[in-house]
Amino acid sequence: MTLRRALLASVRAVDLLVLLAVPTGLFAVFSLPESTRWSLAFAYADPTLQSAFTAHYVHLDLDHLAGNVAGYCLLAGVGYALAVLGNARRFFLTALATFLLAFPFALSALNLAVPRDAIGFGFSGINMALAGLLPLLLWTYARERFVPGASVRALPAVFFALVGWIALLALPLSTTGAGLAGLATGVAGALLAVIYASSAGLPIRATAREGVVTIASRPGEGDLFVVAAVLVVGYPVVGFPTDPTGADSVVNLYVHLLGFCLAFIGPFSLLAVGVFDE
Repeated sequence: MTLRRALLASVRAVDLLVLLAVPTGLFAVFSLPESTRWSLAFAYADPTLQSAFTAHYVHLDLDHLAGNVAGYCLLAGVGYALAVLGNARRFFLTALATFLLAFPFALSALNLAVPRDAIGFGFSGINMALAGLLPLLLWTYARERFVPGASVRALPAVFFALVGWIALLALPLSTTGAGLAGLATGVAGALLAVIYASSAGLPIRATAREGVVTIASRPGEGDLFVVAAVLVVGYPVVGFPTDPTGADSVVNLYVHLLGFCLAFIGPFSLLAVGVFDE
């Protein structure tokens, strides 16, 4: 059976309705009067429980909304494909429900750790949570399609490497002053990934070489793996721009990092203890 047929045979209508409910809801909120949308945003100086949730579904301009909807469709679409073909549907849908219902409160509350007189809004924190989940879904897909019995122990090494990559993207880079922070964090992430993989007895070179050969020999299945891997590495470029300041707003890199890290660490812990073993 081809990948397309396998995917079509695995897709459930109710899953698609759940996935499509998110952009539908975002556009519905955007259709509200601007004054109402402002009232639903999260004011750090005057936080409320309601706005802690609603702020993550509010957008004040169409470009911001379109960017977040496009990001969601890409991340959720690829993530869902990996999940249904990797026998991880329940894992994905559980994570998605958690991101949509619980993460808004958690991200807003953690935002208060950085006192400032500002307004927070937008879906990007939840998008970054989906980006943090994607490496885990890629592992479930690889375990099902390419490497049966692949160890979950490899995933922390991936996390350290990605955090290092994010640091290189988000922090200024130089060999002097404050620019050392980004460079040092990036190098530390790469070293931690290698040290962890070595201490866990993971044959990095042999695994990578065998993986490339296997993926190249499996058209369709291999293509989805490559697309997902590119998204894992590429989406942080969108989520962590070097210059986060815009004409009328500032990208909240802190909430993006929180979303990414929490979405990796929590679900990984559940995978590691076998909660979602089928």
